[in-house]
Amino acid sequence: MSDPTIIYTKTDEAPALATYSLLPIIKAFARPCGVQVETRDISLAGRILSQFPEYLEASQRVGDALAELGALAKQPEANIIKLPNISASIPQLKGAIAELQGKGYALPEYPENPQNDEQAAIKAKYDKVKGSAVNPVLREGNSDRRAPQAVKAYARNNPHSMGAWSPDSKTCVATMGEGDFRSNETSITLTAATEARIEFVASDGSAQTLKSAFALQEGEVLDGTYMSRQALEGFLQKQILRAKQEGVLFSLHMKATMMKVSDPIIFGACVEVFFQSLITEHREALNAAGVNFSNGLGDLMAKMDQLPDATREQVEVALKKAFEDGPDLAMVNSDKGITNLHVPSDVIIDASMPAMIRSSGQMWNAQGELQDALAVIPDSSYAGVYQAAIDHCKQHGAFDPRTMGTVPNVGLMAQKAEEYGSHDKTFQAPAEGVIRVVDAEGKVLIEHAVQKGDIWRGCQTKDAPIKDWVQLAVSRARATGWPAIFWLDAQRAHDAQLILKVEAYLQEQDTDGLDIRILSPVEASKLSLERLGQGENTISVTGNVLRDYLTDLFPILEVGTSAKMLSIVPLMNGGGLFETGAGGSAPKHVQQFEAENYLRWDSLGEFLALAVSLEHLSAFCQNPAAAVLGKTLDLATEKLLIEDKSPTRRLGGIDNRGSHYYLALYWAEALAAQEEDASLKEHFAPIAEKLAGDEETILKELLSVQGSQVDAGGYYLPDDAKASLAMRPSATFNGIIDPS
Repeated sequence: MSDPTIIYTKTDEAPALATYSLLPIIKAFARPCGVQVETRDISLAGRILSQFPEYLEASQRVGDALAELGALAKQPEANIIKLPNISASIPQLKGAIAELQGKGYALPEYPENPQNDEQAAIKAKYDKVKGSAVNPVLREGNSDRRAPQAVKAYARNNPHSMGAWSPDSKTCVATMGEGDFRSNETSITLTAATEARIEFVASDGSAQTLKSAFALQEGEVLDGTYMSRQALEGFLQKQILRAKQEGVLFSLHMKATMMKVSDPIIFGACVEVFFQSLITEHREALNAAGVNFSNGLGDLMAKMDQLPDATREQVEVALKKAFEDGPDLAMVNSDKGITNLHVPSDVIIDASMPAMIRSSGQMWNAQGELQDALAVIPDSSYAGVYQAAIDHCKQHGAFDPRTMGTVPNVGLMAQKAEEYGSHDKTFQAPAEGVIRVVDAEGKVLIEHAVQKGDIWRGCQTKDAPIKDWVQLAVSRARATGWPAIFWLDAQRAHDAQLILKVEAYLQEQDTDGLDIRILSPVEASKLSLERLGQGENTISVTGNVLRDYLTDLFPILEVGTSAKMLSIVPLMNGGGLFETGAGGSAPKHVQQFEAENYLRWDSLGEFLALAVSLEHLSAFCQNPAAAVLGKTLDLATEKLLIEDKSPTRRLGGIDNRGSHYYLALYWAEALAAQEEDASLKEHFAPIAEKLAGDEETILKELLSVQGSQVDAGGYYLPDDAKASLAMRPSATFNGIIDPS
């Protein structure tokens, strides 16, 4: 990358479709500034194909773009715009494999239960691309995520809907409090670098290595904990009964896409407890059909036809009875009968809980009506945060977007800062015994007595990212003048270690005149929510899990969606990673697009990320034209919001493609009006004139395609030619952007 270069990631679903329309615009505007815009494919399909070159024809093979970007993220010249990608659950992974096989890619099947070394190797390759495969690789820096001023102003002037709260609401959170990850956690800080292994020692003294030698740095925080399967099942039984007795919806809130080892197991345990009688009675037949409840109730539905006729009829009757006898279930899709327990990737806690809190604390029932719910969050580490938000709304009513403040986040995530998933260090105990971490000298660092089925996990958080995180928090507090609160619980083992480090590293910073505090997540929630309702601003400074949760919770309350947030990751070696908002409904957007040729996805996050990416590139490459391009893009984005040219919600209005046209128009007009760069002014003035003059024609061409089905050539792997044709239907607009 000899020329100034921005890497724009190709991902999945609605953001990927939007890219076919937006990227040609970005390239056309960047070109006169001497800025190259290249793409790298980190989609689920691309990640899968990169792992199996030996199964593919030479023309089908693709490089490992994720590994390439992971190396780039450690270089000072890195400038990466990262769009939302699929964090694949098993059902999504299998769906992608099936689609790729149907396109002629001779990929092996995913072996859930490997029977030999070859199958184990195949499973290990597939496991590399599922769950949070992308983010830990690219995030070589900590997170600075906030609502841009223009977005916040728009929300205040055009408030989104907020459901009315009743003080009599029955909605609340249920969590374990004992026998869970939080209560069983042990944490230490390494006094010297070493190598360690994780092993299981059975009751008879026999040892099994679960993870061979892995490096630990001096100053690194190492955690170990487990969730008791027995305690989990007992807790779930009580909550199912409670939901029934209280007449509220039973809803399970997990993160099975990111916590890709632990949370599917917990999800499966919940399904098994809810349908206990059915499963106990037909366990042999269900096992024979290969039903895996960690993939949700939907896995049973998909494999019903593999059951003997008589058994299938019995299962259907038992299933109906379980629904009748149990509490009402929260629904993902009431019309299609898809429940909260169908697919582990359908209900993601960081999106589902804020949506519930925004909607009066209610979720959809089977009748398509809103109803109070019991939000079941088994591990108690952060469940109290959501309960605090619910309690606040019960007492004070819904927040008012016109007057509420903001809660930006500084998140610890650099260098795979765990306490989050810990995929390669999470195991299910095969029997009664001990799981322990042992260093190179044979010293036991951490150990837990476990029972068969318990879920054990270890986590690592390196020292340098913690120091950088503290520094970033202080710099944001200094830049804004707002209080900065570290959400750390002195009563939790992991947090207690971090508090010692935070207190030490704060001493190295200039904090004079700043309001910097350390509070437990519950107390931090209460204070931040109180200030939020009073129109005051508070910086949340959190670990990796809360970073993920809060950067959905507060944005959804404040501006209606997390997709409109500005997410900057200052990479520790000097580069920049700029993340766009996820939005949370990309699959539904794609379904609507295929049925109606209408893409509701809002690319605002991409506009915001590109502007700061250009600003960063300008400074690093000493390219003042890029700074002008970024400034004028911000002006264009602000005008887009003021003029209400974001995608509408239904046919007949502009969709994603229409918003891209208006962005291009306003961007060209801003470049034509500026006086900092005469060359850019001269170049874009005629483009602005043409875009404005042909507005009626362009809109007609864009709107005329709506209302009919469209084929992009695939869900996980669209056909580039078909998708590009579908997403660029205005020949007039294309001719102005690409005159050659």
